[in-house]
Amino acid sequence: MSIINITNLTFAYDGGYENIFENVSFRIDTDWKTGLTGRNGRGKTTFLKLLMKEYEYKGVISASTDFEYFPYKVTSEESTTLEVIEQIAPDVQYWQISRELNLLETEEEILYRPFGTLSKGEQTKALLAAMFLKENAFLLIDEPTNHLDIKGRESVSRYLNGKKGFILVSHDRLFLDSCIDHIMSINRSDIQIQKGNFSSWLQNKERQDSFELAENNKLKKEIKHLEKAVKETTRWSDKAESRKIGIDPMKVDNKSGYRPLQGAKSKKLMARAKAIETRREDALEEKTKLLKNIETADKLKIGQLEYRSERLLTVQKLSVSYDRAPVFEDLSFEINRGDRIWLQGNNGSGKSTLIKMILGSTGNLCKNGLIEIGSGLKISYVPQDTSDLHGRLSDYAKEYDIEDGFFKAILSKLNFSDLRFDRKIEDMSMGQKKKVLIARSLCEKVHLHIWDEPMNYIDVISRMQIEEVLLDFKPTVLFVEHDRAFGEKISNKVICL
Repeated sequence: MSIINITNLTFAYDGGYENIFENVSFRIDTDWKTGLTGRNGRGKTTFLKLLMKEYEYKGVISASTDFEYFPYKVTSEESTTLEVIEQIAPDVQYWQISRELNLLETEEEILYRPFGTLSKGEQTKALLAAMFLKENAFLLIDEPTNHLDIKGRESVSRYLNGKKGFILVSHDRLFLDSCIDHIMSINRSDIQIQKGNFSSWLQNKERQDSFELAENNKLKKEIKHLEKAVKETTRWSDKAESRKIGIDPMKVDNKSGYRPLQGAKSKKLMARAKAIETRREDALEEKTKLLKNIETADKLKIGQLEYRSERLLTVQKLSVSYDRAPVFEDLSFEINRGDRIWLQGNNGSGKSTLIKMILGSTGNLCKNGLIEIGSGLKISYVPQDTSDLHGRLSDYAKEYDIEDGFFKAILSKLNFSDLRFDRKIEDMSMGQKKKVLIARSLCEKVHLHIWDEPMNYIDVISRMQIEEVLLDFKPTVLFVEHDRAFGEKISNKVICL
C-alpha cells in the first residue's frame, strides 16, 4: 500500500479559456478500487494524463508507484494477440495470460489471431489482461465499457471486482457499482473522494444538494428580513439623532435631560442596526458557501412529429448474411407510435447492420424478407461514430436545418458553457461530440428516432436528463445501448438478436 498525494494542482490547456483544475488537493490509496466520475469536459481523462506526466502543470503530484494507462496504443494490428500482450508485459508467463483470459471469460484461441481481427470487445479484454499482468503499477482505466456489450460488461465488472489498485473512468452506473469501493467526483468547484460505490455517492450527493437548497432558501428569507430590519432601525436612529441635534432649549421642557436621552436612544438604535447588518453579512457569507457543486440538470424538450398512422415500420421474416455467413435469420417485428424499442444482442449479432438496412444502406449484404417503411416517414439517426463531426455549432445546425437557438439551449442544459459554443466540434471531447449528436436529434422534426449506442462517453447526469425527456415526451425510438440501467428505464419493448 502507498499513497498518491496531489497538492495544489492547477492545470489549463494552452489557449484554454479557463483552468481545468485550480489548487485542488487530495489523496488516493493505491489499494483502493476508485471510480472516477464527473460531467463531460470536467477533466477526467486529463487528470489521468497528468498522472502519466503527459502535460505540464502547477502543484505537486507525488507517488511511489508507476502508472499504466488504458487503452494501450497497439502499433501493429497484424501481430498476434499473444505478441501484443507480451510487448506490454514482457516477463509474463503463458499460464498467467491464460489465467487472466479465463477470469475475463475469454477463449485462449484469440491469442493466436491477428489483433486487428478481434472484435472491439475482445481487444478490450486482451488489453485489460495485459494491464493487470504488469507488476508494481497503479492502473488508470479510461472508459473500458464503450466497446463492450452487456454480457462483456458483466464479465469485466466481475474481473475488476477481484482486483485492486486502479482508477476507473466509466459512465455506466451498474458497472461502477459492481467493481469499486471508493468514488472520486470531479465537481463544479472541487474534487471529493468518499468510500462506497456510485449509488451511495449519488444518494449522498442528493441529500447534500437537498440540504443546501433548503439552507439557501432559508438564508434568502433571513437576509431579506434582515435588510428590511436594517433599513427600519437606521431610519429610527436617524430620527432620534435629528431630534437631539435640532432641539430648541427655549421651547422644550426638561431642557437639561432631553438632549442626552435622545442621544442615548440614537446610539442604541445605531448599535442595533450595526448588529443586524453584521448578522446579514454573516448570512450572506454562509450563503456563498452553498450550491457550489449543485449540478444543473434542467429538463430537455423534444420536437418529434406525430405520424399519421399507428404503424411506422414493419420487418417481416428478414434474414441477412455477409459473404455467405449468416448475420441473423427470420426476424420479424413492428414499430408503432410510442414504441421505445431496445435492440439487444451481443457484439456481432447484427444490431448496427439492421439499423443501416432500415436507413437504406445495405453494402455487400445479402437479404431475404421485407422491410416496409411508412410513406413519408422522417427518421433522425444518431450513429456510434463521431468522426464526421466538424466545423462550428451554428454551421452544423444550419446543415441539418434545425433552429440554432433551440439547439444551443439543449446543449447548455447538457452542461455546455457559452465559451464552448465558439470551439470547433472536432476539438471537443468525445462526450461533448455525442451530446452534439443527441441535441441535434432532439431538435429535428421527425417521426422516428434511431440511436446506435448514443450513451457512449456521455456523463451520468446527462444520461439521466435524456432518460427523463424520453419518459416525459414518449417519442418513438429504436435504440441500441449496452448501458443496462438506461435501457431498462426507458424501453417499453425489447428485440433481442
